[in-house]
Amino acid sequence: MTDERQMRPSARQDGPSQLVLNLPHRAALGAEDFFVSQSNASAVDLIDAWPNWPHSAAVVVGPHGSGKSHLAHVWQLRSGAQVLKASEVVEANIQSPQGRQAVIVEDIDGGLGDERALFHILNLARETQFSVLVTSGRPPGELKITLPDLRSRLRALPVVSIAMPDQSLLKAVLVKLFNDRQLAIEPHVVNYLSTRMERTMEAANQLVRAVDDLALAQKRPITRALAADALAQLGFDEE
Repeated sequence: MTDERQMRPSARQDGPSQLVLNLPHRAALGAEDFFVSQSNASAVDLIDAWPNWPHSAAVVVGPHGSGKSHLAHVWQLRSGAQVLKASEVVEANIQSPQGRQAVIVEDIDGGLGDERALFHILNLARETQFSVLVTSGRPPGELKITLPDLRSRLRALPVVSIAMPDQSLLKAVLVKLFNDRQLAIEPHVVNYLSTRMERTMEAANQLVRAVDDLALAQKRPITRALAADALAQLGFDEE
């Protein structure tokens, strides 16, 4: 887990008071920041522990929009992992790790291209000491896997969960996204948005974009009223 740091406001945000959230965060190697909160801490601990995993493979489970793909991307940048969608898991894609020390298999709950191919990947990992990170919207025990050996192997893997973003995480993400656009944002507006928006990372991106577009189109400052208009535009419940 990284040390706690304060979010730094954009240099252009010298008007309204700043919302400072004391959440840990990390840069994805110069790309977007990844924030750590109670909702994803155990999964982040797993990523931080690599390459000293006690097992050759692990499963990260979480609902759509919880940040699984983002966290997998952080690990891919760190490990140099080959990334395969579950539908791409076929023998032709996994003849050998080709010098890689890690493989990501994303969204196995959406259906595998070839169950035997995934079983082969997991066997290769144990035999050649490379790592496999599997992501899924549901725990392995709830998946419809027809191959008995694969079903048993997946159920034996360590599983960590990511919950939907909590409010502190949503606030941090909103502030960061507004900062990226060099937009001044009052704390009470962030609080208002975070309690009424859909609780997903995708929704945060959509909402900040909608607020920005409305402010530009209508030449209005970002107020609670404008935030309400953006919420209504996206169909988010304001009650």
